[in-house]
Amino acid sequence: MKRRLLLVSNSTLHGGGYLEHCQQQIKEFFGQQVKRILFIPYALHDHDAYAKTARDKLKSLGYDVDSVHETADPVQAVRRAEGIFIGGGNTFRLLKSLYDNNLVTEIRTRVLQDGVPYMGSSAGSNVATISINTTNDMPIVFPPTFSAIGLVPFNINPHYLDPDPHSRHMGETREQRITQFHEEPETPCVLGLREGSMLLVEGQKATLLGSTKARLFQRGKVTVDYEPGTDLSWLLTDAH
Repeated sequence: MKRRLLLVSNSTLHGGGYLEHCQQQIKEFFGQQVKRILFIPYALHDHDAYAKTARDKLKSLGYDVDSVHETADPVQAVRRAEGIFIGGGNTFRLLKSLYDNNLVTEIRTRVLQDGVPYMGSSAGSNVATISINTTNDMPIVFPPTFSAIGLVPFNINPHYLDPDPHSRHMGETREQRITQFHEEPETPCVLGLREGSMLLVEGQKATLLGSTKARLFQRGKVTVDYEPGTDLSWLLTDAH
């Protein structure tokens, strides 16, 4: 399998600018072989403004950006792409637009068979997994299915937040919501990516990167925290 993925929890880290906290990983990921990146802005309503934000930042890192919403044929744009970046926003809106434009299968083929590098942040990381069932977003639109692109055999929860023992908020914690997800049968494990963390996947190897730990939730098992630098390649098998 040729897949190369950079799945980032968040686009902006407190105290920094857009993609600033992961810009070194982005440059190492896309390298010098990729000259142009296809940006998919479907997760936000204002595609033009979102594309400008991504274009300005990636241009500063040495990459030209084409936005899929600017082309008359999104499928052909994906087929020609040297690299793909799907940004964050509303996961339901993003997945619906990917299906509406017939891009789910196209992206899966380009990444898994052709080895086109795929970067996602937040919602863009959610749609790279089995399903969007562990997103934090509200279902403002209804995609035809919650099944996502399926580039990895597990789910992600971006922006994972630890329970605050001093909070007076009486709603469910993120951990409780993921536990509820695992109360249903045949649900995959969930990697909770705290802000500042990201997962690098190269073929059958997966490595946790960034400045914060990630928490892994498995149905019927105790949760485990992993430090940046941890080899999580075993998550890419079906054995877990």
